[in-house]
Amino acid sequence: MATFKYSARDAAGRVVAGAIDAETEVLVIGKLQEMGFFVTSLEKQAGRGAGLSIGGFRRLRRVGLRELTVFARQFATMVNAGLSMVRTLSILEQQTESRKLRQIVGEVRKDVEEGMTLSDSFGKHPETFNTLMVNMVRAGEVGGVLDDVLNRVATFFEKDLSLRQKVRAALTYPAAIMTFALGVIFFLVFFILPQFIGFFKGLDLVLPLPTRVLIFGTELLTGYWYVFLGFILLGLYGFRMYVNTSAGRFQFDKFKLRVPVFGPLMRKVTISRFTRTLGTLISSGVPIMQALEVVAKAVENKVVSQAIESVRSSIREGESIAVPLQSSGLFPPMVVQMTAVGEETGTLDSMLQKVADFYDAEVETTLAQLTSILEPILIMFLGFVVGFIVLSFYMPLYQLITGIK
Repeated sequence: MATFKYSARDAAGRVVAGAIDAETEVLVIGKLQEMGFFVTSLEKQAGRGAGLSIGGFRRLRRVGLRELTVFARQFATMVNAGLSMVRTLSILEQQTESRKLRQIVGEVRKDVEEGMTLSDSFGKHPETFNTLMVNMVRAGEVGGVLDDVLNRVATFFEKDLSLRQKVRAALTYPAAIMTFALGVIFFLVFFILPQFIGFFKGLDLVLPLPTRVLIFGTELLTGYWYVFLGFILLGLYGFRMYVNTSAGRFQFDKFKLRVPVFGPLMRKVTISRFTRTLGTLISSGVPIMQALEVVAKAVENKVVSQAIESVRSSIREGESIAVPLQSSGLFPPMVVQMTAVGEETGTLDSMLQKVADFYDAEVETTLAQLTSILEPILIMFLGFVVGFIVLSFYMPLYQLITGIK
């Protein structure tokens, strides 16, 4: 049982706040809605000692997206084949490779056997089954189309996993080059250059400027490496603490969307995730207000989440979705126009899926262009660093050989 701090509005529009105990966030929202409240914010309060308990360490072992994707597809296939829910969960419990997921599926099976709905049982494990999956399953149970909804869940996870894999694969080679370059620089600075510094200082020569710069930098790094390491660790810790705050997270997410080169890529990935998630929820029968609330958490970007909250407010006041999307300045005209057409024709879910497919292709093209740009830049950087070191070595030796002649 956890404690959740909430802020909501009652039927008269007054703001109310408080705390409530429940097992999951989904159950809290259900309780507050039964009380006639419209939830505006919900935050789980950390329990004392949670970070040091054995259970806290166990919760760190999350189920990966790949494992969850396989689980969702197998689940959908067996339900479509006509197997009972308990039988399906029993089979999945036996054949899943993840120990963590096997334990969770076993608990879900026991809850279903005792009469609990599948969505409520999923809601007891928010670290594995997110609000998107819980809400879609609940809509499928209410509408009697659980098999169709499970297929949509599986397809959504597969496309989400595919997009993440494309981004990871495209950035692997540049990351490998950068790691190799830093490794070469580290080896030269800490193991090779110190052997030559004493020799250069013993020469009766006025050392060239590149050699003096190289010697100064090497002595600074080798003599005070712990100071630099301390500053780096302190800076990373401070940055992490800042990003964990609400204002810091908002500013960092805003920076990610505006940073050169990577900003357009992040924007396209976010738009793809937003449109696909919203389209999947709407096609599964989730109400638009609830679907937007889920999407605001799924996009993992505070700036976009704030824009989605503006969309929710506009819909509550009777406006369309397209108008606040356009006023936010985050979504390209094509997304706004396609959304408007979908609203007018009653095909919003299919239009959003088309937009998501388009931006998936755009992400793939952008990644290819980004890789082709980063590779020569990193190779040039490595060549410049190594060339500078070699030149700094060669110039005093050349002066010495010339003097001997």
